[in-house]
Amino acid sequence: MKHLRLNDNSLSGFIPHEIGMMRNLVEINLSNNSLSGKIPHTIGNLSKLQNLTIFTNHLTGPLPTEINMLFNLAYFFIFDNDFIGQLPHNICIGGKLKYFAVLKNNFTGPVPMSLKNCSSIVRIRLEQNQLSGNITNYFGVYPNLYYMQLSGNKFYGHISPDWGKCRSLAILNISDNNISGGIPPELSEATNLYSLDLSSNYLTGKIPKELGNLSSLSKLLISNNRLSGNIPLEITSLKELETLNLAGNDLSGYVTKQLGYFPRLLNMNLSHNKFIGNIPVEFGQFKVIQSLDLSGNFFDGTIPLTLAQLIYLESLNISHNNLFGFIPSNFDQMLSLLSVDISFNQFEGPIPNIPAFQKATIEVFINNKRLCGNVSGLEPCATSSGTRSHNRKINKVLLIILPLAIGTLILALVCFKFSNHLCKTSTTREYLARGNVIDTQNLFTIWSFDGKMVYENIIEATEDFDDKHLIGVGGHGSVYKAELDTGQVVAVKKLHSVVDEENSNLKSFTSEIQALTEIRHRNIVKLHGFCLHSRASFLVYEFMEKGSLDNILKDDDQAIAFDWNKRVNIIKDIANALCYMHHYCSPPIVHRDISSKNILLNLEYVAHVSDFGIAKLLNPNSTNWSLYAGTFGYAAPEYAYTMKVNEKCDVYSFGVLALEILFGKHPGGFIYHSLLSPLWKIMSNILDDMSLADKLDKRLPQPSNPFVNELVSIARIAIVCLTERSQSRPSMEQVTKELGNVIFVFNGLGSYYQTQTHK
Repeated sequence: MKHLRLNDNSLSGFIPHEIGMMRNLVEINLSNNSLSGKIPHTIGNLSKLQNLTIFTNHLTGPLPTEINMLFNLAYFFIFDNDFIGQLPHNICIGGKLKYFAVLKNNFTGPVPMSLKNCSSIVRIRLEQNQLSGNITNYFGVYPNLYYMQLSGNKFYGHISPDWGKCRSLAILNISDNNISGGIPPELSEATNLYSLDLSSNYLTGKIPKELGNLSSLSKLLISNNRLSGNIPLEITSLKELETLNLAGNDLSGYVTKQLGYFPRLLNMNLSHNKFIGNIPVEFGQFKVIQSLDLSGNFFDGTIPLTLAQLIYLESLNISHNNLFGFIPSNFDQMLSLLSVDISFNQFEGPIPNIPAFQKATIEVFINNKRLCGNVSGLEPCATSSGTRSHNRKINKVLLIILPLAIGTLILALVCFKFSNHLCKTSTTREYLARGNVIDTQNLFTIWSFDGKMVYENIIEATEDFDDKHLIGVGGHGSVYKAELDTGQVVAVKKLHSVVDEENSNLKSFTSEIQALTEIRHRNIVKLHGFCLHSRASFLVYEFMEKGSLDNILKDDDQAIAFDWNKRVNIIKDIANALCYMHHYCSPPIVHRDISSKNILLNLEYVAHVSDFGIAKLLNPNSTNWSLYAGTFGYAAPEYAYTMKVNEKCDVYSFGVLALEILFGKHPGGFIYHSLLSPLWKIMSNILDDMSLADKLDKRLPQPSNPFVNELVSIARIAIVCLTERSQSRPSMEQVTKELGNVIFVFNGLGSYYQTQTHK
């Protein structure tokens, strides 16, 4: 027998040792079955074997060393199994190997030595293993190599210029490794390149202009690196380009209008860079583009009208920029659009009347100026008259009636103000003087319960605030868990006794009401309602099942379940909330008490900032001096000894909290014996000594790539927030932008950090 083909069946069990007795076998194909166990050592007896195809099974264990004896092997397909150990070093010792595919296993160690001089090789696929070592000198020059896939491993080193000498190379993918250095211009000599993917590494420097010589290039993917500078004009000569992904770098400057001249482009992603200026009107010339992502930059100006000409566009993301104005009315023609995100800009006016906008969630519209439309969370647009002539008639009438109406209205307001002041003063004095229980329904305001919940419902649900319902105690009140008649569970914060208008608890109460009724954000706790009563005053919040971050970090079992991925997301959630409060509320809101006790988590570990009892609404025209309030160990130094309040106080507290989440405990209580002690100096020394791993929460497994780099980046961002001089700290908007791109080694605020440290 020469050919044994049992592929695409439902075979199970082991590969029998007796297969080694079939010494004339040229081909073994057992792929797409359910075989398990190891490859038998007797495989080495098959000296004539040319094709070993056993992919997509459940085979395990290390490969037998006898595979090195298969000198005639040309096809080696063992991918999609559970093999471990190292690859056979002499796999190409016979000089006949053409196809080498070992992807989707658990191989470790270096690349086989014999592959470097394997001139016969056509395809190499090593992706999704745990292979490691310096890639710089692993590979040679291959005259016949067409396909090279190395992604998802642990290779380091530099990209060799020799890849440019592989003139038959069409696909080169080295993404998701630890490659550093620059992109060698010599790659442009591999003129048959169809797809180049170098994304998710640590590449630095500029994009070589020589890449414009790759006339056959269809896919250029170099996202999630540390590349800087402009997009070279020469790139625009790639007329076959279908996918261009430069996202998540440090690219800057204006986007050249020539980028709009790619005739075959399907996908463009320039997000999370530092591009400035207007979106080029030439982008409307893309003939077949389906996805356009320009988010997370510094684009300004209005949306070009020409974008409505993109009749095949399915996904548009222009969020997190500085764009303003109205969304063009001709967007109503973009019927192919399926998803859109315009959040975090300064847009106003009606949203387009197409499903992509009308069926979208509020998240894609938030943090704009004055958008309106028939979407839950947006205000409805004001209705307009049918014709221009009708509008002109109305305008004439208004010119006559409006002055009279305004005069009458002003007079009425003056009278109402005077009478209301007398009534309000009288009622307040009577209430405070009597101190008795009065009509609670008139004093209860509620938003999300259709007015059905009243004071008695809370008293009944908490059994008159019995301790068995108590879930937390703070400086301004106690928190109870209450299950209402409707089955909904809420958290009730009962304030300590309210005496008079000068009482600090009453001030805390009104401050929290004022803050929470003016803000809506996914990462800020939702206030359902409140009650001001002489017997008991309380706030009603949405219930957070996981409780406070402080309790989770103190409990070993909960802390272990609180893995690195969750911790990173929590830090980003907190930053998003503070960014919203500081930059998208008018006037801005400073929390003043950001600490682990005031961060609540729901079942999905989504963070919610809570406890606005000492929140400060900033008046831009005031000096914002305040009495000291907050949690010791989190307050900024200047707040402690100058009592001056601004957004940078929260930035400092965020830095402390971010390190606390990473370390599993407060980052250094001994430092805060004096609030003048600058924590950032000590922490920067720790990071400079590369001993961050010693500080990470020991209750969790040591993080692996890419999380180890992500955690380092977050720690460095936190250090910048802890700069002693408040003027030198970044804004929460800057922090949020960097955290959005934090999976890459810290670069954006890195120069900022170094500059401030030098100062």
